[in-house]
Parts: sequence; structure tokens; C-alpha cells
Amino acid sequence: MSQSTFIVAKFGGTSVADFEAMSRSADIVLSYPEVKLVVLSASAGVTNLLVELASGQEAARRAFLLDEVRRIQYAIVDNLSSADVVRDEIDRILESITTLSEAASLATSLALTDELVSHGELMSTLLFTELIRERKVSVKWFDVRKIMRTNDRFGNAEPDLKALGELSSLHLAPLLNDNLVITQGFIGCESKGRTTTLGRGGSDYTAALLGEAIKASRIDIWTDVTGIFSTDPRVVPTAKRIAEISFEEAAEMATFGAKVLHPATLLPAVRNNIPVFVGSSKAPNDGGTFVYHETNEKPLFRALTLRRRQTLLTLHSLKMLHARGFLAEVFAVLARHNISVDLITTSEVSIALTLDTANTSGQARGLLTQALLTELSTLCRVEVEEDLSLVALIGNHLSQSPGVGKKVFGVLSDFNLRLICYGASENNLCFLLPSKDAEAAVQTLHQHLFE
Repeated sequence: MSQSTFIVAKFGGTSVADFEAMSRSADIVLSYPEVKLVVLSASAGVTNLLVELASGQEAARRAFLLDEVRRIQYAIVDNLSSADVVRDEIDRILESITTLSEAASLATSLALTDELVSHGELMSTLLFTELIRERKVSVKWFDVRKIMRTNDRFGNAEPDLKALGELSSLHLAPLLNDNLVITQGFIGCESKGRTTTLGRGGSDYTAALLGEAIKASRIDIWTDVTGIFSTDPRVVPTAKRIAEISFEEAAEMATFGAKVLHPATLLPAVRNNIPVFVGSSKAPNDGGTFVYHETNEKPLFRALTLRRRQTLLTLHSLKMLHARGFLAEVFAVLARHNISVDLITTSEVSIALTLDTANTSGQARGLLTQALLTELSTLCRVEVEEDLSLVALIGNHLSQSPGVGKKVFGVLSDFNLRLICYGASENNLCFLLPSKDAEAAVQTLHQHLFE
């Protein structure tokens, strides 16, 4: 398939949260004739409710959660002109959610969770399709599971790119010339027909994968912020919107804590040099950020990110002194326990590692099991330090530019930095510090480097 002029537009949960939000998103879609494929998340709040149902709940709690899901979706249904048509579909899905949540109360599983959670996207897309249809537009609802084949790693499934390309050409591409197609983000289907989910950032990833499959000219990510900023505006109100940014810089930002895009989202776009636009569905005329393979301007400092709830693991052993194989032993142990290391620094007799515990309630014990600590203790003395945050300075040619250390660390003299990682990448400089000081450090750096 040659490069098309089609745009894939993805709308997040807040962009389809209620009838008003959906209507704004519909306005955006219909204002761009090139948009032929729309990918939606579940309405804001619905996924969390479904996840809780999937964890197994008592009857009273289950009834409350089901009522909340019904309330959110019915509030949209009741504003549609042809409400009866779509109400039956929503009722059918709600019955399925009820049945699955009853099953979860008896026994939970990752497969059951994926099946249950997928209903959020199924409902939001059915509602949005009906809203578009009421505007007299030729529109098709499409079940993405027909083409999004994945492995059976429930909760974090990996797509089969070859199958996706072939099935998209067969089932999806023929619909795009004459219709606007509405489909789901986040969900897929494994070889036995069971529903899977793509994990964190899954809807953005879906949009990028589908953009790759149909050779889209652009992927638009509509969210609740007007693009990518030099840092989190909630931390630094004077943060500036970035008009253009490279894939490399955006991926670094996402990797180190920026919430706008998930790193995996960018991979299919990077592979095919497809530009990505990030804008706000609440303020579509306020501009946004374009992510390109390359940008004309490559400033030394592009942005600051903050990732909270980090853990520092320090391993001490005199066996390291002039010895071979110690690092290999340590990493073999970590691999056996499925531990992913973020940053690492070493000295003659110690190794310092950072672990991202943001998704384990901020506690290292979710990752550092007693079995792991016991095994590591046979090799070395282990220290664990929690309640830390990681600040990353994103830019270009950082390791090749004289004076970067002075510019950065000169203004951080009042802060206790626990670990510094510099030189491994030309695009980032990272440091770890106590969480209580993290926001102040970001504010100080932003003031001196960006304002």
C-alpha cells in the first residue's frame, strides 16, 4: 500500500468522557476531511471501574460499580436523538459486564480482566459512531480485534505486526475510501480468539500501529493538554508549549515521565516517518505540538521531566575489586526476578541502580521480593532507598557540549543529588534526589535554562 493522505485521529478518555466532550471531538473529526480512521479510549473513569470489577468484588460493591458504569454511558445515550438504537447495544454490553464481574468475584484472572476491561472501548466507540451517524455522515463501527492480533500475554500483549498489516489490507483499508471508520484503542485478540489489552499507553499505541498499517500521512493524538510543554505546567506554570519536537526527544521525554505520550506509541510512527500531532480536544484552536523525525531547530535544552516514586538499590561488595563477572552475576539475578533497571552507575566496589516503582504503589517491595533480596545478599550487601524522584533534562548533543555540567549543577548546589547519569545518551542528563525536593529542583532548572 502506498502512502495515503489519510489521518488517524485518536481521542483519549477525557475527550469522550460525556456527551459534550464527544460532541467536541466529533466537531474536530468532521473539520478534517482527511481523517478517515478514529481510535477511541473508553470514557473517562470507565476503565478504572471495570478494573475494580475484574479484581473480584462483593455483591454490594459490584452493584455500585455497575451502576456507575451505567450512569456514565447512559448520560451520553440519553442525549442522542436515536437513543433506542444504541441503548440496546449498550444494554447488551452491560449484561456482559455484569456476567463477567460475577465470574471475577469467584475467581480472577488476567484473561478475564482483559475481556472485562475491553467493554469500555466497545461502548465508547458505539456511542461515538451513533453521534457521528446523526450528523448524516457515512460512518462504520469496526471491531479492532478483527485485525489486531497479539500474543497471549494478557494485560500487556504484543501485537503481531505482520498479521496486522495483512488483515488491515483485507478488512480495514477497503472501508476507508467511502466511510469514516470508528474503532477501539487498547484492545486486541490472541490466536484462540480471547480478548487482550496492549497495556499502558495502549490506545495511543493502537493509533500508531493502525497509522503504520494503512500508511497514514499523520497521526493526531487528541488529549486534554494543548501539546507537549517544556515541563509539566502544574509544576511550573510558566512552562512553554513546544511547537515542534523530534521523535528522539519526545521518546526521551515520555520514557522519563512526560505523560502526554507513551514511548511505545512513537515506534510505529518512527519506523515509517509519520508525523504525530498532539493537541487538546477542549481547545482545538489553541495549537499543539508536531512530532517529526527531524526538526530544523535542535536546542541544547528542550525540556524537563519529573518521574516520582523511584527506588535506589545500592549493591556493595569487595568481590568487585579487579574482578570479572560480578556485574553479569548481578544482572542475571535481576533478570530471573523480572526486574527492569532504569539507570546505573558503578564504582570499584559498588553498583547503584534505579527502579521505577511508580506503578507498584510507589513501594519497592512490589518489585524487590524477599526471594530476590536473599539471592542478592549472597553476592553483596544490599541497601534500598525509597521516596526518591528522577529529574531528566532532555536536549541535543548534551554530552558533546562544553559547560553543560556547570549550567545544570551550578544552579542545583542547594540540592542533595543521590545519583547522576550523564554521557550514556546525547539526549538526556538525569539525576535522582529526594522526592520532597523534586519540584523545587525542576522549578529552579526551568527558571535558569528555559526562561
